[in-house]
Amino acid sequence: MTLFFGYVGRTTLNSLFSFALVCQLMLDTLNWLFLQPLLGKGLRWRSAIEQFVEFGARSMPIVGLITFLVGAIIALQSAYTLEQWGATRFIADLVGISALRELAPLMAAILVTGRNGSAIAAEIGTMKVAEEIDALEVMGLNPVKFLVVPKFLAMVLALPCITVLAMFIMIAGGFFVSVFVIDVDAAVYIEQTMGALKGKDLLTGMVKSFFFALVICWVGIYRGFQVEGGAEGVGRQTTSSVVTSIFLIIIADLVWTILFYFL
Repeated sequence: MTLFFGYVGRTTLNSLFSFALVCQLMLDTLNWLFLQPLLGKGLRWRSAIEQFVEFGARSMPIVGLITFLVGAIIALQSAYTLEQWGATRFIADLVGISALRELAPLMAAILVTGRNGSAIAAEIGTMKVAEEIDALEVMGLNPVKFLVVPKFLAMVLALPCITVLAMFIMIAGGFFVSVFVIDVDAAVYIEQTMGALKGKDLLTGMVKSFFFALVICWVGIYRGFQVEGGAEGVGRQTTSSVVTSIFLIIIADLVWTILFYFL
């Protein structure tokens, strides 16, 4: 019993401490993003643009390929059932709504997590191990302003842009399979898609993508700052950042799905 309650107590205290550190990181990020620029401290726009290109444009090839294939898979899988009822035209509804509401934001976030979230944790972790973060503080440069804010700003802007493109690419994947494999008329597919989609569907996906970006960025940064013990610590925290991000992305996805379901 002593070991059990001791384990529970240590786990609870460590979780509360980690939560407090994350909250402090969030407040520092928002402070240097919104308040300090008004006081003349400025933002590192050049670095933010470079990070935006890295997180956005260079992530599009893999995100586009995967989402196209997922759209094609959804069309093929749904055709098995819908063909029995002569309702293959409704493949467009299924692919379009799934892409906008759920799959495009989720797939884009998971792929960006694996590609960029891990890179954020590894970069900051390597800098900490090499004592480069301490060197920044010695030179009078705030690590949050120098490292965190550009990555945060780039991720928050890049992931929604990627998500919008992923939505259209996923619909294009379903269109390609439906027209050239299942033999659905192209005009019917387009008409059905336009009739099925509503502004709420796009809003749902965009809201999710924004919160996914917050999760990816802050988890990667937090894990990077937690690195200890050299290269082994960098690898451990990088892996942890990906696993934690995917878990929190699924939780955030569930929460927003429930909220939009009742709205």
